[in-house]
Amino acid sequence: MLDGTSSSRLTNPLDAAALFHGFSDPSRVSILRHLALGEHRVVDLTAHLGLAQSTVSAHLRCLSDCGLVSGRAQGRATVYSLQHAQVLEDLWEVAERLLERTGHAPAFCPSSGKAAAADAS
Repeated sequence: MLDGTSSSRLTNPLDAAALFHGFSDPSRVSILRHLALGEHRVVDLTAHLGLAQSTVSAHLRCLSDCGLVSGRAQGRATVYSLQHAQVLEDLWEVAERLLERTGHAPAFCPSSGKAAAADAS
């Protein structure tokens, strides 16, 4: 919990790290947020997000491997949708609260590479 008490039931930090890897790329987060609006094909996501088809497909594979999205065949295309949509919505709300409390500090975290990239330019 954010009040300093712990209610975590995670027994394996590797499982948690693997799951959170799905959230570690801004494009994957954008895809997840867009799929919260409803099912989409890869071509729809590329048009809406301005990403290359190969990029969207690679991110969808990652998100599928993490158990966050699923796909179903529709003709020659695959239609993707969120798994656990309500839990993901809850996660976004908690993430927003945490970002508010940290003052959005993670965006400037040197170990994330963001500060180093900004310093290099």
